[in-house]
Amino acid sequence: MFIGSILLPLSLFLELGIIVNIAFSLIFFFLLTAYSVLTGGKPNIILILTDDQGYGDVNAHGHPYLKTPHMNRFRSESVSFDSFYVSPSCSPTRAALLSGMHEFRTGVTHTISPRQELHKDAVLLPQLLKAVGYRTGFIGKWHLGKRIGPEKRGFDWCSTNLRGPHAHFDALFTRNRKRFESQGYREDVFFDEAMTFINESGDAPFFCYLATYSPHTPLDAPEKFIKPFRQAGLNDTHATYLGMIENIDYNLGRLMKFLKDRNKDNETIVIIMNDNGVTEGLDIYNANMRGAKCSAWEGGTRAFSFWRWPVKWKPKVVNNLAAHIDVLPTICELVGLPVPPPLSERVEGLSLCPILESHEDVEFHPERILYHHVARWPSGYAKTHKFTMAGVRKGNHLMLRSHDCGQVGCLKYISLCKALHNVSRGAKNMTYAYGTAQYHWGVTPKEHWVLYDVKNDPECNHDLSEGKPEMVKELSMAYDQWWNDIFPEMIAKGGDSGKPDEPTKRGHN
Repeated sequence: MFIGSILLPLSLFLELGIIVNIAFSLIFFFLLTAYSVLTGGKPNIILILTDDQGYGDVNAHGHPYLKTPHMNRFRSESVSFDSFYVSPSCSPTRAALLSGMHEFRTGVTHTISPRQELHKDAVLLPQLLKAVGYRTGFIGKWHLGKRIGPEKRGFDWCSTNLRGPHAHFDALFTRNRKRFESQGYREDVFFDEAMTFINESGDAPFFCYLATYSPHTPLDAPEKFIKPFRQAGLNDTHATYLGMIENIDYNLGRLMKFLKDRNKDNETIVIIMNDNGVTEGLDIYNANMRGAKCSAWEGGTRAFSFWRWPVKWKPKVVNNLAAHIDVLPTICELVGLPVPPPLSERVEGLSLCPILESHEDVEFHPERILYHHVARWPSGYAKTHKFTMAGVRKGNHLMLRSHDCGQVGCLKYISLCKALHNVSRGAKNMTYAYGTAQYHWGVTPKEHWVLYDVKNDPECNHDLSEGKPEMVKELSMAYDQWWNDIFPEMIAKGGDSGKPDEPTKRGHN
């Protein structure tokens, strides 16, 4: 009864989005504090999201140049999800990660304004955690719009630099709306800020969301991280990109030592994952996968995902199909918080607790289907882009379409359609692919789905669509139903807003 009395006002709070009555706020806070005291023993949670690092950009995943000793060790101490998927680019992944539902349902379809703006009614993970006694901190890259920042989305401690990916050294920072000039490399400061937040949290359970800018372009890093790759014969772009990843690895080591030194290691869940497919490292190593960021090919959305809680979970590598939308319901279950209605009816992710807690392999929703859509259409053209760079995933199989929309008017604008049109006409160079565009940005036949067993064929060389017509029929019908369901909501929440020439003016991110 007590928990029910808590969840009822919580659900009302979520429906309203804001608390309009001060008295209600005080009562609500008192009840949730009481609930937190009674349930007790909540783990701390650190969620690290790297920006534009690929699944293969970890030494433990076979990279021929990277060392990443701290990430290797972290992986060996974690539950490592080897079939884990995110969205094809930055903002969509962040929206899905924090909301527990496909990014289209939050209105986020691009990385530029206004289509990177998270809808005002979206309810995010920190809001839920804060409501049950967690101290919530955000550090780094937000990329979900400036109109409603993280401080209004459930984070009560926020720190970032003011020029985003363009400021690498001695950047101007703002912490809780107060500016200060930092010293040194940006990502080092991000991890310092995370440690500051943790220290200031004292004995209160905390949720720390640390989203790096590295290794996103423009590229730069301390020379000591770049030099070994130059000496190995790599060009400046590749050497700097890998140097930025080695710096992340160095900072992960610092953070884990910090937790151990403060006796917080065993009581803290640490999760680290990347936000989309590989970028400037594509032509060095991509774990034998086809595709990069902003593609629906296997290499565009497969991510590493390591979950560490040494006193609770046995380290292992699992192949169950999982995704970024699972983070919210999993964390809620781990802290003993039922996702309240009406949000519980809308969350599309699944709790990964059965996988995390089992010492053996477990069957996990074999009927599950995941949907990808790159969504880089010119604003106003959503309706004609149902099949442009889209993917449907079930088990080990990926069904996708990768071609332009066929609308002449669309080709007037710089967009993914224009790029795919150029590839179809023989272009060898495209974003991140220098001479390899025909492969990594491959164009599929129009009006036709292709199908691959990506577990056995990550290169996506062997189309199985003709030999598995029933699977193609099943997944194509599922996709049609998904699109028809989600499209009106995506439009209503601003997913097609703006002017069609905005990508030309603002560029891609």
